Amino acid sequence: MEPMLPPDGSRKLENLAFDLATKASGLASQVQPTVRESVGNLVRSMNCYYSNLIEGHDTHPRDIDRALAHADYSSDPRRRSLQKEAVAHIEVQQMIDSGEDLRIEPTSAEYIAWLHNEFCKRLPEEMLWIENPDTRESIQIKGGILRDGWVQVGKHIPPSAEALPRFLNRFAQAYNSNKLSRQSQIIAVGAAHHRLLWIHPFFDGNGRVTRLMSHASLQRYGVGSSLWSVARGLARNVHDYKALLMSADSQRRGDFDGRGALSTKTLTEFCEFFLSICIDQVDYMASLLEPNDFLRRMRLHIEDEIAVGSLPKGSFHLLREAWLTGGVQRGRASEITNYGERMARSVVSSLIKKGYLKSETPRSPLFLAFPLDAVERWFPRLYPQNKV
Repeated sequence: MEPMLPPDGSRKLENLAFDLATKASGLASQVQPTVRESVGNLVRSMNCYYSNLIEGHDTHPRDIDRALAHADYSSDPRRRSLQKEAVAHIEVQQMIDSGEDLRIEPTSAEYIAWLHNEFCKRLPEEMLWIENPDTRESIQIKGGILRDGWVQVGKHIPPSAEALPRFLNRFAQAYNSNKLSRQSQIIAVGAAHHRLLWIHPFFDGNGRVTRLMSHASLQRYGVGSSLWSVARGLARNVHDYKALLMSADSQRRGDFDGRGALSTKTLTEFCEFFLSICIDQVDYMASLLEPNDFLRRMRLHIEDEIAVGSLPKGSFHLLREAWLTGGVQRGRASEITNYGERMARSVVSSLIKKGYLKSETPRSPLFLAFPLDAVERWFPRLYPQNKV
């Protein structure tokens, strides 16, 4: 499995790590904390969609939304299973984002097993079985339990079941954040992403566990957040992603390719790709959340909704205030809309009913929400075209 990290002194990787840290910090400061929470809910759902898409599971965003908002599951068995799989992914990421995960190294064997178990225990029974392609034997997936048999992934044959504890121990040692500078921590996320997939510790679920581990690692190192998702970028560049993963499985290519068993050059190329994807996604979300542009898109959309009678006049003023201040006291609705109290309450009621505003109780402050009907207008290209 060596080398575990690209060689020190790579100017390109160092520059990418610096750019990612700088841009991620700027993104976090763009929106109010309460608005950030609502954006985070939207991004988690989007992250789950793209992570599942990488695995070949195309779950429609509206199916995900119905399952999350109303526990409304399809009567079709396959669609229902995909909905439950999506909810499982979102709930585990929510635990990471809110700090309810294990507060230990994301690259430790314990954390990796925790991720797998939390994901699997939320899956329907029918998704916890796979078939051995050679023997046609049915194998049950047990959450958090390492595989006890051999597997093959494309041309790659991962370590034997007996060797997994040794490989995971070396994995945890190599990526222990206490032994790495902050810059090396960021660079190491890409390397760890590949090496965990290379180890393939479980019979199934390795891709999702690896992407969740990467998400958690980026958060711990101060560059990740609930505002952006590397999974979207990986899914939108899935052919390059899978090709570079496969390339990084390669054996060392001669005396100028490091001293480990595997290729240093191809591991470095994957890390460059991974960090470039991270930066691209931070840039994308930063452009969407730029205040003036966001409010312009919101205004144009709300004006269209008012014109067709879907929303009452005065809606935009309330939504703008919720965006700018993070929350609106209900008593200010009349002042903001310039309506009497009764009409102002009607505007509030309509916006809550349509999912544009949310409130914990009938008397508590109003916060901005992002209904799926508004996503394509407010967050263009968040999902593939014609998917919302």
